[in-house]
Amino acid sequence: MMHIDCNLKHNHDCGHTHNHSYADISGQRLFWVILLNITISITEIIGGFLSGSLSLISDALHNFSDAVAVVISYIAILLGKKNNSIKYTFGLKRAEVLAAFLNSSVLMGIIFYLFYQAIKKLIHPESISGNMMLIVAIVGIVGNLLSIFLLKSDSTENMNIRSAYLHMLSDAISSIAVFAGAVSIIFFKIYWIDPFLTILIGLYVLKESFDILKSSVHILMEGTPLEISPEEIKESVEKKFPVNNVHHIHIWAVGEKDLFTEMHIDLSDRMLSEADALRVDIENHLKEKGINHVTIQFEIDCCNDKGLICKNNQ
Repeated sequence: MMHIDCNLKHNHDCGHTHNHSYADISGQRLFWVILLNITISITEIIGGFLSGSLSLISDALHNFSDAVAVVISYIAILLGKKNNSIKYTFGLKRAEVLAAFLNSSVLMGIIFYLFYQAIKKLIHPESISGNMMLIVAIVGIVGNLLSIFLLKSDSTENMNIRSAYLHMLSDAISSIAVFAGAVSIIFFKIYWIDPFLTILIGLYVLKESFDILKSSVHILMEGTPLEISPEEIKESVEKKFPVNNVHHIHIWAVGEKDLFTEMHIDLSDRMLSEADALRVDIENHLKEKGINHVTIQFEIDCCNDKGLICKNNQ
């Protein structure tokens, strides 16, 4: 998008500094999470075939997809830390959002496949070795709880790590459910509990994955961050500063924590000499609201359309 100022220079200070807040993710912790998930996956695949348990095999696929997801997450984090370049002027921070989108999409696909297999098992129940199922479930519980512990601190600050964390959390819950199912099979011979638990676990994971998918799509489509109101931004700037009008506001996120805005601001002739100082004050005001990249186009009554949003996409 190109803006042409009329009667006044475009005030965009490329020398200003921005504060980037990214979680300092430990590569060593992610390595152990990957190793734990691969170990759990191999154990559950072997145990699932030996016991005849669908929930173990499905959980093994789930855990293996989680290991792949964490690898993708780590690569995305490394890309996100690269400096801006001529080719990528915003840097590669959106790689983390893209990874969260891919992770949640793949997980949702796996869940629908597990639903299909679980329904088949409900219609035609099969004998399952509860003892083998119990042992493997314990291995899964321990491994997934360790993974959760390793990712917990970073999951609150980073969408990408939060998606990987939710993978681990869902795995831990499913392992606990498998454990309970194994106990039911050993003592009560309730074989239908295995596919039934698979469906219950899948519904939970589906809901959590959809929330991440929705948030990542919103960012990728450059939607206005949900915590920011363009109307409130316009009102606060017009109320606090000596400007005639604020219009054509765009607010978007490059990464989860990297918010950008650009806007047109009408000034009177008498404000021309104070424009640069005014720009700095407005930037600081908006940064207090969580927007860390601000571009302001000052002008003197040159836009025919002075609505909050530019309707002609120019």
